[in-house]
Amino acid sequence: MSSHQQPLVSVIIASYNHAPYIEASILSVMAQSYPHVELLVVDDGSSDDSVARIKALQDIHGFDFRVQANKGLSRTLNETIARAKGSLIAPFGSDDIMLPERLAIQVAHLADQPEVGICAGAIRSIDAAGLPLGGERDLPSRRLDFEDVFLHRKPGAPAPTLLFRREALERVGGFDPEVRLEDLMIELKITRAGYFIDVLADVLALYRVHGSNTYKNYRFMVDNVLRTYARFSDHPAYAQVCANYRNSMLLKCARVDRELAWTLLRGIPVRFWNRKTLRGVLRMLYGRG
Repeated sequence: MSSHQQPLVSVIIASYNHAPYIEASILSVMAQSYPHVELLVVDDGSSDDSVARIKALQDIHGFDFRVQANKGLSRTLNETIARAKGSLIAPFGSDDIMLPERLAIQVAHLADQPEVGICAGAIRSIDAAGLPLGGERDLPSRRLDFEDVFLHRKPGAPAPTLLFRREALERVGGFDPEVRLEDLMIELKITRAGYFIDVLADVLALYRVHGSNTYKNYRFMVDNVLRTYARFSDHPAYAQVCANYRNSMLLKCARVDRELAWTLLRGIPVRFWNRKTLRGVLRMLYGRG
């Protein structure tokens, strides 16, 4: 494919109170080896000095930057995608870092595979200071369909690496503002529409672990994951999928949020109790298991 035929990639960074990290995130986009990139940054009502930091970089690099009152990530993404020009869309965390070859690798992979609605890759974790944490397994490339995502039959697609075909996003109506855990919902919607997710073995991004990561908010995760699954309650395995998730979260929060743990336990039908259920109960009662 000649350079003038290469698709435009619209990278969208919705920034919210990530002042210590936003500059590294933006600069990692500007450093991409792939030449056809537009960057759109939206500050979604930050109360720290994110806006001043972003404006200083905008003066140098000239990317699109807008400031708004807080609307939430899904609404911000939908509105920004509507004015983005790219046929490929990369929502990107304002605390994460793209590796330089990320977009080039993904665009090349998507070039002749129209059945793939989302391309993703591997990540490595870093701490708040940007130092490597390790712990990730090297996984082979894999293709996911709806059943793979809904039933967790294969390892999922890391959020910091998602690259969407615009046509796939538009076909399913974009991101859902009613569910605040955007990635799982959009992956299920797009795969149910018949597209695949291809997850490459290449490491494409650095995921920053810090005190305000969403996955650490167990109540937020439980509420939004179960609300997401409820949109697919017509699936024959719906009850099993919900029970499996409750069991996993019961084990995670049994020591740190016993009230939530008891709520989760009450929501698991006895027929779906397993070793995780029993270990979670032991942790709640005795702090071990």
